[in-house]
Amino acid sequence: MNTEAAKAAASQEKIVAQFQQLRSEQRNLANSLNTLEMDLREHKTVIETLQSADPERKCFRLIGGVLCERTVKDVLPQLVENKDFIAKTITIVTDDLSKKGIELNKFKEEHNIKIRGEHLGADGAPGSKSSDSEGASKSENRNVLVSN
Repeated sequence: MNTEAAKAAASQEKIVAQFQQLRSEQRNLANSLNTLEMDLREHKTVIETLQSADPERKCFRLIGGVLCERTVKDVLPQLVENKDFIAKTITIVTDDLSKKGIELNKFKEEHNIKIRGEHLGADGAPGSKSSDSEGASKSENRNVLVSN
């Protein structure tokens, strides 16, 4: 009987570890999504600023830590392309995040996992809970500086 209790405890620990791994993956996806959305907003702001500038105007772009001199007409198409790529990536990460949430909820129901502090709604379903949003880490620097 003692070995059965030990097996049950080991099984419970394995289930908890797997659940924590799923939650960690979900948090990482949410952090990535926040970073991408911030990058998209920055790109949109820079594009709006450069569209009103003279195409022959000098501007500087930070590429891999090196400040490179370019013109607005050279930089603008690259920024638009980057913005479109970021938007597509956001769509993919959002889909992955929703799939991970479904997987996590299915795992919770399958193993009857209850989370302390999780509020239950009127229908008994878990309410919305805020995700940990630590400061977004900087990704590649794709900044543009326009000179006078």
